[in-house]
Amino acid sequence: MRAFVTGATGFVGAHLVEALLARGDEVVALVRNRSKADRRFGGRRPAYVEGDLHNEDALRRGAENADLIFHVAGITSARDLSEFRRINEHGTRKVVEAAIRQGGGLRRLLLVSSLSAAGPTSRGVRLTEDMAPHPLSDYGRTKLAAERIVEASGLPFAIVRPPPVYGPHDVEVRRLFTFAARGIAPVFADGKQELSFVYIDDLVSAMIAAAERTPPNQTYFACHPEVLTQEAFVEEVGRAVSEVRSGRARPPRVLLRIPGWAARLALSASDIIMGTVDSSSVLSSDKLREFLADAWSCSPAALERDAGWRADVPAVDGLRRTAAWYRQHGWL
Repeated sequence: MRAFVTGATGFVGAHLVEALLARGDEVVALVRNRSKADRRFGGRRPAYVEGDLHNEDALRRGAENADLIFHVAGITSARDLSEFRRINEHGTRKVVEAAIRQGGGLRRLLLVSSLSAAGPTSRGVRLTEDMAPHPLSDYGRTKLAAERIVEASGLPFAIVRPPPVYGPHDVEVRRLFTFAARGIAPVFADGKQELSFVYIDDLVSAMIAAAERTPPNQTYFACHPEVLTQEAFVEEVGRAVSEVRSGRARPPRVLLRIPGWAARLALSASDIIMGTVDSSSVLSSDKLREFLADAWSCSPAALERDAGWRADVPAVDGLRRTAAWYRQHGWL
């Protein structure tokens, strides 16, 4: 099997590449920095195509003779809407165009979208694929636009919408582990926001299952069936950190509740600071409604039914694996 992977040196993409190589697939990875890729993959490396989502020649060479294309590349933070659109939306269009040009041998184009493309839900209600999307942020809206591009392509596709993903090598959720190492667990508002999660190994297996074992042209949520409140999740992070550091699983000493008004003030300030330094942050006022929504929970039932896939790693195990990896590699 020949697979082309965009976003191959990112958190999700690199884990996917390793899984495909481990089962003996021929993997072509789109990378912007060969030395970074070498550091990430070590001795067992994919073939590299150097370029980005707007390098048509690199995309053409990567997609050539591919059985599967995994479009994983994207951004979760940006200075403004145009940057989100350039990568998440227009970049997806370039990948689709390359896939169309490569001929009729493609078995499946898999797009990694996001739960943010679907929008939030109410407490006690899990999103399913038949519910109308209603994204709240520029990130979510551009991921939904990417889905629409893939759906209109005429190619055999699968779309996977993961909730927050965590595991070894992740730098976003690591921030919670850093707080936990100081005995602090931050939560927004009352901390009762309901959340779905997925451990990285489970997400990778879901992506492969969706690409190979589902009917064409379907969209799926890929998550563990458990739902945790924001408060329960950060407390579990604290227990994981405590266990790998001291051998005893204890919750954080301080549960830091951030009221909605304080979050609005802080994220507005983040907008100003990021605009001043010409940078981007995942913490912005555009994301505020996501942070304060009642629930971001979804059901994996459709993917379980169509692909026979199951998420194997609950949060209590996944967070301990993640904390142990951070500790081993000096990240904690």
